[in-house]
Amino acid sequence: MIQINCTQGSDVWLQERSGCITASMFSTARSKVNGLTVQQQKYVTAMLEGRSESQARDIAGYKAGPKAEVVQRALDGETVGEPSSAALDYAFQLAVERIGGKPLDNGFETWQMRRGHELEPEARMEHEIQTGLIVTQVGLVKTDDGAFGASADGFIGDDGGAEYKCFLAPEKLRGFHIDNDASDVIDQVQGCMWIAEKKWWHLGMYCPLLKPVGRQLWLQEFKRDDDYIEKLEEDLWQFKLLVDEYEAKLRSKAA
Repeated sequence: MIQINCTQGSDVWLQERSGCITASMFSTARSKVNGLTVQQQKYVTAMLEGRSESQARDIAGYKAGPKAEVVQRALDGETVGEPSSAALDYAFQLAVERIGGKPLDNGFETWQMRRGHELEPEARMEHEIQTGLIVTQVGLVKTDDGAFGASADGFIGDDGGAEYKCFLAPEKLRGFHIDNDASDVIDQVQGCMWIAEKKWWHLGMYCPLLKPVGRQLWLQEFKRDDDYIEKLEEDLWQFKLLVDEYEAKLRSKAA
């Protein structure tokens, strides 16, 4: 792990992130089309684990009937699903940044991003108050080869870390506070643990408007899941190959 102590949003931070596949974009990098549905994936996984046809269908809630072509291809060991348009665009952006050495958007910051940076110190302070833990600011951490990175919002001791979100969208706030659902950011959380070599991570959803009812900080701890990280890393290396391909094509045209 390479640790870069810098302020998030600073020129150094922007420079170091250029061309680097970052944890906040892991879900985008992994997004595919024409792949397996969640139900189909459960079925395929069960079958590959040696379960019987009927057991696999029960596990997945998969109704009897002819298997979809994509399912049979997965059972035959073929790779299914292609990168989504968002993944392709992100890969091309990274390829350009690798060549140019700077952010493609010149470090453009939306007002939502700016709000998040401004509220992060408040979120960190609230986290420390509620837990009694000391959260040390970090900046950016990278894998040794510099290919992957994470803008960790803080480290906690030797084994933990923290990430704070300051969403305004009602559907996102409801997902955390009512449904207790953080699935949209699990790739980022597990990715941070992978890159930072940590055992657990605190995810905080900070909304100061909820302070009158004492719910300004939704907080949950996630343990490192090595099985999840193994699949995450596998998908991300495949994505890196796409970035490499785009970079090679751009450089070849310049030759």
